Amino acid sequence: MIGAMTLDVTLLEREMYSEAEASRLLRVSQGTLHYWLEGGVRGERTYEPIIREQATGLRSVTWAEFVEAGLLREYRRTHQIPMVQLRNFIGNLRQEFGVPYPLAHERPLVSGRDLVEKAQTEAGLDGEFCLVAVTNGQLILTGPGLDFVERVTWHQDIATGWRPHDDPRSPVRIDPDVRFGRPSVSGISTEVIWEHEESGSEPKEIADEFNIALESVTWALAYESTSRAA
Repeated sequence: MIGAMTLDVTLLEREMYSEAEASRLLRVSQGTLHYWLEGGVRGERTYEPIIREQATGLRSVTWAEFVEAGLLREYRRTHQIPMVQLRNFIGNLRQEFGVPYPLAHERPLVSGRDLVEKAQTEAGLDGEFCLVAVTNGQLILTGPGLDFVERVTWHQDIATGWRPHDDPRSPVRIDPDVRFGRPSVSGISTEVIWEHEESGSEPKEIADEFNIALESVTWALAYESTSRAA
């Protein structure tokens, strides 16, 4: 068990992407991602990082940072939550759970919801943005919280995969141990599948060539089309 836990923690700390590559996969601007990771100066004010405990000057992105940035992307794009609330909320979670990347751990949203509620309240998080809420005396995941949990693949409370496709039915995954952490389906890079179609191959031909289901090819092409149109 100790060996497995050490391996998982090492996974979270693994440097996976450049800022440019991570921003492309997350579909946020590199400037925005850099601000989330490193903070910055806006006008006469200096802002602390949101994802990192403190600025490091690094232009690489770890697996844990990538996963947390995925949640921030959803918050900002879908809910337009103010950054000051997010910064305070993640900082409070970090303190409550004693881990540098609390949103890359499943426990806060599964067995630690009371501490999440406390962190939400202390951060002044508006109700519509909360990850957990009280219903009939029980703490349950809200829509944003459930969306995030279901988008991540969890193993022993650690984030080990992420669904880059907005469609919840999509089998496309980003796995740090598969295709160097690039989007793939059935173990095949979605970009490679897209390149084959661009070169004139039919989906059935691609499925036969890679020995994967035609449905996998269809999902890969759907993801690549959506990603490239964004």
